[in-house]
Amino acid sequence: MATTSTFAIVGAGLAGAKAAETLRAEGFGGRLLLLGDEDERPYDRPPLSKTYLRGETDRDGLYLHNQGFYAAHDIELRSSTSVRSIDPAGRRLELASGERIGYDRLLLATGAAPRRLPVPGADLDGVHYLRSRHDADTLAAAAAHAEHVVVIGTGWVGSEAAASLRQLGRQVTLLGPDTAPLARVLGPEVARVYHDLHADHGVRLHLGARVAGFRGHGRVEAVLTDHGDIIQGDLVLVGTGVVPRTGLAEAAGLPVANGVLVNEQLEAVGAAGVYAAGDVAAAWHPRYQRYLHVEHQANARNQGPAAARNMLGIPTAYARLPYFYSDQYDLSMEYSGLADSWDEVVVRGDPATHAFIAFWLRDQRVVAGMNAGIWDVVEPIQTLIRGGRPVDPERLADPAIPLDQVTGELAGALTTRSTR
Repeated sequence: MATTSTFAIVGAGLAGAKAAETLRAEGFGGRLLLLGDEDERPYDRPPLSKTYLRGETDRDGLYLHNQGFYAAHDIELRSSTSVRSIDPAGRRLELASGERIGYDRLLLATGAAPRRLPVPGADLDGVHYLRSRHDADTLAAAAAHAEHVVVIGTGWVGSEAAASLRQLGRQVTLLGPDTAPLARVLGPEVARVYHDLHADHGVRLHLGARVAGFRGHGRVEAVLTDHGDIIQGDLVLVGTGVVPRTGLAEAAGLPVANGVLVNEQLEAVGAAGVYAAGDVAAAWHPRYQRYLHVEHQANARNQGPAAARNMLGIPTAYARLPYFYSDQYDLSMEYSGLADSWDEVVVRGDPATHAFIAFWLRDQRVVAGMNAGIWDVVEPIQTLIRGGRPVDPERLADPAIPLDQVTGELAGALTTRSTR
């Protein structure tokens, strides 16, 4: 790409920052803009619900690059900069300030925003969301003086934040519509581990209910459920998921369906020169033969560089298996694959000891795996998923049998070749 070219990245989060880093590493010598609407340089978000919220990671520990990185690599990082519109046909964008910038390639990495609860009392003081560092700072300051925190949402952010707030010594109630924390993702068998984990740490679990509204006089005092229950609380954290920030793309006429639709090379469908990565993207996945919107950190970390290489004309299909991790109390886990539906869950090890691997099977094939308290097994788990071969559930459950030998009669064939 000519040194006179201009590449613009809208969104200075993980995907955008890693894309900018990769563009320079791959030799791009043109003008490179990284536009972010927050008032600081790019940082990592997963610690916000965990170590940062608990005060174990300081502000500097969040940043993806040191203070001088962007200037040293001639990356024009513009913080506190909002983009008003993009024009894919004319290859221009307009900032909220009115400044117009022409570009040769554009990457949308605008991320996602918390899903807001449209219920009475949602605007009361004391009702918080957690997405940015500022959100985490505000929540931590409020939690220091709170007596009882109600966390709404039993997904990853809600569960992780509930654990952190409990570790900070707060009384915590975790409220959600499912039968256990994370039941929607993990199913009832594995989610039971998290149910018991939170209960054992003193979290009050109020499950099978949804929020109907908040009560208070200027400040939240209680949460009302659709069952008519009243849960007292002087601080509320809403963690009911996120929605991709697709407003710019929609206004520009780009195809959107739970994210900006992009092909395997992360280029927007029908819009040459426009790419999307991270939480805002819904990327066509060759394995699953559909558009996947994956909101986890590893996806943004890997899609950013892949998009950068495609912007440079280096064909790079994005075909990584979905992967994410979570830390709650003393239980850490990694999850690989995608289990929308399954016939059986096979467990290797003892969940009671917090050292086990769970496998989700469909038609006797592993579609997802989660290792908790057991490490260095992601590669063999992903090999099983990619291979798509039938496995023997009894062998899969036996810790004495290596994972490359769980396909029964195919074990001998599998051990004659590398599975890495």
